[in-house]
Amino acid sequence: MFRVSLNGSFTMIRAGAAALAATLVLGAVAPATARDQTGAIVGGLAAGVVGGVVGSALVNGANPPPPPPEYRPRRVVVEEPETVVVRERRGPICHYERRKEWLGDGEFTYRRVEVCE
Repeated sequence: MFRVSLNGSFTMIRAGAAALAATLVLGAVAPATARDQTGAIVGGLAAGVVGGVVGSALVNGANPPPPPPEYRPRRVVVEEPETVVVRERRGPICHYERRKEWLGDGEFTYRRVEVCE
């Protein structure tokens, strides 16, 4: 009676449930008379809602579920550490500075002096 497909979706059960829901909703709406204008509006509204529900159930039930993702191991990139070369100092580091030289009590001048560290 009910058919179960191999991919795990119950297509016949979904279609049967949609048809049963449509029948119940349409049967619950009172038939419209010529003098009763609200019945025609309610009936049309109910038919539109049921049509949308049934149509979406058919469209969604027709699509098979996506396959499960495949297992693929991650790529591992192994990098070799860089060799760090530390060079020793060859000698003292020297630079020039301007220093103040006093000539007398209130007089001074600037002179360039080489300073080595």
